[in-house]
Formats: sequence, structure tokens, C-alpha cells
Amino acid sequence: MKAVSMILDKQRLKNQDLVLKVSPSVDPAKFDISKYEAFLDALCGDREYQKEATRETLRYLLGGRYNSLRDLAKENYRQNPVLQDLYPSLEDFYKHLQLPDKLSCTLDLATATGKSYVIYGIARIMLAEGAVNQVLVLCPSNTIETGLTEKFRSLSGDRTLKEVLPEPAIISNPRIINASQTIQRGDICIENIHATYERTKSSIEDSLIGKGERTLVINDEVHHMANPPARDQALKKWKEFLLDPKYNFKYIVGDSGTCYVGNDYFTDVIYRFSLRESIEERFVKTIDYVAEDVSHTREEKFQKIYDNHIQNKSLKYRLIKPLTILVTKDIAACKRLTEDLINFLADKENISRDKGEFQ
Repeated sequence: MKAVSMILDKQRLKNQDLVLKVSPSVDPAKFDISKYEAFLDALCGDREYQKEATRETLRYLLGGRYNSLRDLAKENYRQNPVLQDLYPSLEDFYKHLQLPDKLSCTLDLATATGKSYVIYGIARIMLAEGAVNQVLVLCPSNTIETGLTEKFRSLSGDRTLKEVLPEPAIISNPRIINASQTIQRGDICIENIHATYERTKSSIEDSLIGKGERTLVINDEVHHMANPPARDQALKKWKEFLLDPKYNFKYIVGDSGTCYVGNDYFTDVIYRFSLRESIEERFVKTIDYVAEDVSHTREEKFQKIYDNHIQNKSLKYRLIKPLTILVTKDIAACKRLTEDLINFLADKENISRDKGEFQ
């Protein structure tokens, strides 16, 4: 997942050229995704990209063709001339993979395309297949943890999803918990990454030591692991937790809408559905650009952006979730703007920086 240079021979690479292709050839005796089509239809509706992201991930994890990300990388390096031009050797490509010896991957799904449905589908099918006994979903903040927990509990309470799972399902109706409870067989535990280091408050260590090979780990908004802010030591240790031999995790899936380390694209993406595609296919509303800004100070600019967003949320687009996107010239400028905006939101709404970061 460590990144690759985005410029080769002065030509900008397309991110799609860097996506690792998972072979569609799967022995049905090992895994038959077709028997879950009714479940995927009920879960995803007409959002075919969600279904395909789920299928692609499960073929990779359960198809038996790959033992690790290293195997998938080797297959793609031999078939993809872009990768061959980018890296002088296969060994060099291996060096740019963050978790090469795990069955690890990342899904690049644009903001507002429903990543939670995809990771829920993956978790539910892995449990139904009996490939794992429990699922650990790690989030970068309490805010995201709360939102995911509500979504997963709602989906687990959907009788239709349970009824359309093919029989026999090894685990048909998982319990949704957080790490304040002991993680048991059949659980999906959703927790803030910080809890993995708070041993007095978290059951993760006691529950999962020695059980990593039978645990699916899902890293939500995984770009936070790749780009941890200097002030957050727990995010910096995220990768260390995944590699800790006392757990020996095998299956690791990440999701993000911003799959970059600095200016560079992740090297372990197996499926991509971009913002442009989501707009063209009308799953996300087209961008409505704001009028020319004549503000003189950053505070004044932020206030106008804030007022416009609140107006869209409360009046103009009450029945959908409006997004406000700020575009910068490069990653460095984006990071500076992000810090300034977080500070503005924290002061404006009288909330903590943690909550301001995920508003």
C-alpha cells in the first residue's frame, strides 16, 4: 500500500492503471460467489459497483489462488506493463507493499458511494462461509465508529438479508458490538483504533490473541493509517497492530475514498469506483460550484463556506446528504487547509478537534 510515483516519463498515470486485477477464475468447490447474488441484490439494490467491489474482494480472499498480497502483486507485475515501467524489478515492487505477507487489499470507493454497505457485505459473507469466526472493524475516530455501528445494527436487523443468505450459513446473524465487550464467535466488533492501545477499556487483546487467522480485519478510512497526523500516536501504530505476531492476522481489507500516501496512489487497490464515475452514473449528485469568492481573509472564506453548507443541508437538499468539497493545488496545501478548517469548525460549533475533524 506504500505508494508509487504518479509521474512517469512526464506523463500522468491513471490511477485505474495501478489497480491490481484479481483473477476471475475461482474453483467453485472452494468458493461460489453466485450463491450470494440474492443477498447482494437485497443489500446493494441497483448499485452494481458495490456488488462488484464485494465480489472482487471475496474472490481474492476465498478463491484459493492467492496466499498473500505478494502473490497478487507478482501476477499483476508480470501482466501490467505500467507496473514494469514503474518498478525496475519485481523485488522493487514488493518493497512498496505495506502488508505483502497478508491477504490484504484496499477498496477505493469515492465519498458518498456507500462504503459501509460493501464492508458489511464482505464481513457477513466471510462469516456465513465460515472463513472467519469474528470480524474486527477499525475506525480512525469515535464519530465514524458511532455511525458505522448504527448502520451495521440496522442492516443486521433486516430480516430480508438474513432470509436470503444461502443455507447452510455457518454464522447467519452476527452480533454487532464494540470492544468494551468480549469479542466472541459470530461477532462484528466495531472500534476506534485508539482502543487497541487502551488495555484497561478494550477487550481486543484478550479476545483476539492467537485468533488472527480466523479474524477478518477491516480498516475503515484506511488513508488515516497511511497518513497519520503527527499529534496522533495511536494512528501511527495502526500498522504495528496489524503486523503484531501475537495476533497473526491473515485477512485485512481497507477502504478509503482518498487512497494516497502524500501525492502517491496506494499499491494494493483491487477495486476503484471514482467520484467521476459516481457522478456520471448518477449515484452522486453533480458538483454545484459556488460563486466566485471575494473574501479577504481565511476566516471570512470559511464562514461563507460554512453558511453555504448549512443552507444546502437545511433548505436546498433536505432529503439528501450534501457534500462541500474544498480543492487545493497539492497535498501540502490540502493538509494546511484541513488543519485550519478543523480549527474553524471546532471554534464555530464549540466542539473538540476530534469531532471537528470528522464533521
